[in-house]
Amino acid sequence: MTSPAWSIRLYDAADEVLWAAKLTALWALFTLAGGVFLGIGPATVAAYTLARRHSFGESFPAWPAFIAGYRREFGRGCVLVLPVAAATVLLITNYFYFAALGSAATVPRLATLAALITLALIAAYLLPMAVHYDLPTRAYLRKAALFALTRPAASVLLLFVLTAIGFVVATYPFLVIVAVGGWVQLDTWLCLRLFAENEARREAKGVT
Repeated sequence: MTSPAWSIRLYDAADEVLWAAKLTALWALFTLAGGVFLGIGPATVAAYTLARRHSFGESFPAWPAFIAGYRREFGRGCVLVLPVAAATVLLITNYFYFAALGSAATVPRLATLAALITLALIAAYLLPMAVHYDLPTRAYLRKAALFALTRPAASVLLLFVLTAIGFVVATYPFLVIVAVGGWVQLDTWLCLRLFAENEARREAKGVT
């Protein structure tokens, strides 16, 4: 017979899966609503905004909260996300191009893969920062790159989580319905703790 503790854990796990599916659906819907090109930026920032609130244990209606975040972050979302999305598409295209050339293009293929991994790590910090810190828009990329370079253990963890999600979705494609929301929530949850540790360390050293 299932114990009350396990029942609670099972309920919490199911609730998180449902939340990830809801976040994925909202992100996809509003990305499409903006014609993808103009929708992906504000939809992504809105998803991270809701993920941050969820990480802090807030209870709120997801639909109106997402709409409000989408409208509020439309301009900033495009500025933050579109360059990253464009660079990602370019690097992926180049990677498959070099891969098709075979062993003759091994060096540029590996260089492209390294650039793609670096970009993924920077983006993994960039978006949680954008919804957690109040900084000039141009400052987020520099701060995210600094975190990626100076927190190797955390960066490896984020990369592992992203790779694991990608592997699971590639193996079981139907799980794409929770993949985006699951990554956004896990990325936000992990980064918030990294940010808190960094702030505590800075305070202990007397750095403002």
